[in-house]
Amino acid sequence: MAYYAGVDLGATKIKAAVADGPGSILAQDRRLTPQGPRGIDVTEAVLRSLRTTCSEVGITPDRLRAVGVGSFGPFDMAEGMVVNPTNLPESVDRIPLVGPIRQLVGSQAVYLHNDTTAGVIGERFTARRNPDDMVYVTFSTGIGAGITVDGEVLDGWDGNAGEVGHFLVDPDRELMCGCGIPGHWEAYASGSGIPRYARHLATQDDAWMDTELPVDEEGFDASTVFEYLGEDPLADHVVAKVGEWNCIGIANIVHAYAPLVVSVGGAVALHNEEAILGPLRSELDDIIMSNVPEIRLTALGDDVVVRGALASAMTGGTGDRTVMT
Repeated sequence: MAYYAGVDLGATKIKAAVADGPGSILAQDRRLTPQGPRGIDVTEAVLRSLRTTCSEVGITPDRLRAVGVGSFGPFDMAEGMVVNPTNLPESVDRIPLVGPIRQLVGSQAVYLHNDTTAGVIGERFTARRNPDDMVYVTFSTGIGAGITVDGEVLDGWDGNAGEVGHFLVDPDRELMCGCGIPGHWEAYASGSGIPRYARHLATQDDAWMDTELPVDEEGFDASTVFEYLGEDPLADHVVAKVGEWNCIGIANIVHAYAPLVVSVGGAVALHNEEAILGPLRSELDDIIMSNVPEIRLTALGDDVVVRGALASAMTGGTGDRTVMT
């Protein structure tokens, strides 16, 4: 029997899965992503996750025919590693992936993608109808997009295509993005940006001095802002502005790539579907001059990246169902 593995490497969690030849998942392993102190600590956690998943299936890693990996970036594809990630401590400067996984499984068939690129591969591979022109957008710790145009997955020459979270959406450049450049979409509307924006307003603008949002409490995060939606004016304002920036970002994607479908995922969207997708569905028609795509929540939930990584492994990195390895 043929076996394949997929890995979803995020800034907060690692997920590995092993599937059989037809693509049925046989076992999964989930664990927290080490926050350093070195990049190799993250690498070792990925390898442990793969070993554990293989063990649950009753095979050794060298039985895997191929491995797909969907990871946060940015990448050095020549070296097969993540370099200088913005959502991990500064001490984590390089996370080797392709080389160590090849050593583990004894095969060159290891395919590394941006996590959102893996997401769009997963969407197309598992969908009943998979249009040749579609985009998968994640609203998670960061914001990113996986893109297919005319059936071709756009990885980019260096693997870093789809970094749409770094679109400039605020011309006043009021808030700093984790990448060190102010005004980016991700700085305001991502899981990490939403609480920072709420805290910024609460401390900089007297209009929000009476907010009940616990902006100074430990553990204040995006989910807290959404919990107060409809009950606190600052929460309402922040979520409304997030909706505006999301419309700007998605409109830019639509004008650039003309997708027929925009599939949305990531924890922020999955847990707050109406707050995130509602403005997109109601307002995009007013700001897009071309075809308005179907806006839908991914049916794969938080498995979309690992599903795409598996699909990449099974198809030699392409996600094309007609090219099964």
